Amino acid sequence: MFRQYIGWKFSLVAVAVVIIVTTIWFVNNLSEKIQQEETKKVATWVEANQELLKASPDANLNLAVEIIRTNTTIPIILTDDHGNIIDHRNLDSAAVADNNYYLQNELEDFRKQHPPFIMAVDAKTNYYIYYGDSLILRQVRYYPYIQLLVVALFIGVVLFALSSTNRATQNLVWVGMAKETAHQLGTPLSSMEAWLEILKEREEIVPMVTEMAKDVDRLKLITDRFSKIGSVPSLEERNIVEQVATMVAYIRKRAPQKVQFRLESEEQDVAAMISPPLFDWVVENLLKNALDAMEGTGEITVQIENHPTHITIDVTDTGKGIPKAYHDKIFHPGFSTKKRGWGLGLSLAKRIIRDYHKGRLSVKWSEVNKGTTFRIWLRK
Repeated sequence: MFRQYIGWKFSLVAVAVVIIVTTIWFVNNLSEKIQQEETKKVATWVEANQELLKASPDANLNLAVEIIRTNTTIPIILTDDHGNIIDHRNLDSAAVADNNYYLQNELEDFRKQHPPFIMAVDAKTNYYIYYGDSLILRQVRYYPYIQLLVVALFIGVVLFALSSTNRATQNLVWVGMAKETAHQLGTPLSSMEAWLEILKEREEIVPMVTEMAKDVDRLKLITDRFSKIGSVPSLEERNIVEQVATMVAYIRKRAPQKVQFRLESEEQDVAAMISPPLFDWVVENLLKNALDAMEGTGEITVQIENHPTHITIDVTDTGKGIPKAYHDKIFHPGFSTKKRGWGLGLSLAKRIIRDYHKGRLSVKWSEVNKGTTFRIWLRK
């Protein structure tokens, strides 16, 4: 599902890039053609005015007058040899009336846009016709940027919808698998408890039964964890130091002798709202991952820091480390650097911290052949 989502994301981005590039190319060509047509219209307009100036009294000037009259879109400013504005057409009349500098500013813009046409009035006098882009041409040039914004918004909405759908589907899978696992474990556990009660009657095997009871209790705890997935957890105020210390002690008993454990905390009472079974699951998962990374020898350090607004729990090992390219991928369902395993532990741990505890789980630091630090961030 994740790969399918990534494929859809890149496909949408690729389609958007093609649309934008094609649109920009087309609009640039179109605006160039419109600009050429407008330049021709201004040239024709200048010729019509030139004809009016030089025409004899009995000349037929209907065509020239019509050409001058029909220019209602291209803004024009007429100046003399000294740059004084003589006349203007197709400009904002309200702005002209309200702002004394409006015409001069527009003239400066027109000079930057196009070279002027020169119209000879007589042997000593020339008029300069400056013109700007019409409103239609400006709209055409802005169109790609508007389209870019629309396409970006569209892609954002689609990606958000895909992400939400993908997350909802994954949540359903997690919940269904967890509930079914808890259900399947429940029946044999009940039978095992009954058999343990019978075995306790035989005094010679009581020590063995006691150890078996501990393992059954452990299985019951695991079942309880699975049953809580998908349900709104009941958060309780617990001492994080004691909670983590219990899990460290549990893992230490099952770890190779060459693996050293250290728990560091400046305060011995650090309170936080957690779901104890689910939080223990996360810590256990991180400690087991640290053990796997060290392959039988090394040191695991758990450091707890109490800040004014949050708590951090750093689990550091001296194992083989995680390549930087995998820092985000290791939290994706199904991704694993191990030869065995389904790649679900870290993904589930992250969901427990994020969705149930409103915190964060991330790789704080990792270097190949030196070690890794996972950080749990909890809001107080």
